[in-house]
Amino acid sequence: MQGECLCGSVKFEIDGEVRNLYQCHCSLCRKATGAAANAATFVQGSSFRWVSGQSEIRSYQKPSGFRSDFCSSCGSPVPNSLRGTEMVWVPAGLLDELAVSKISVHLHTASAAPWEQESTECVRLEGGPESLESLNKLL
Repeated sequence: MQGECLCGSVKFEIDGEVRNLYQCHCSLCRKATGAAANAATFVQGSSFRWVSGQSEIRSYQKPSGFRSDFCSSCGSPVPNSLRGTEMVWVPAGLLDELAVSKISVHLHTASAAPWEQESTECVRLEGGPESLESLNKLL
């Protein structure tokens, strides 16, 4: 399995399939990604290999130990070693093929954003907001 950041500078490979993903809803993950939750997985370090772009990676670490590694060119969060383990944290959005993968666990749901909700009533678009005019009519 292969993955890369938005600009393609940072590339990596994982041996084997990734079957289980998690979504973390904590405030730190929301701030690091700008999204309602951080979808990711953990893989054994022995199954993970950098292909290119390690020199492009920058890191930010809070005093609590929370760490965010990202591409210095495009800002995409990129994999990093999970402290004190042999595991590597991998953002799911960077992976090219997740055919057999699924979200198996939701973490820190007690601190989820108050605006985050599961709803069958919300508008779901197969494509993006190609026309701002039509999107404004929906909102």
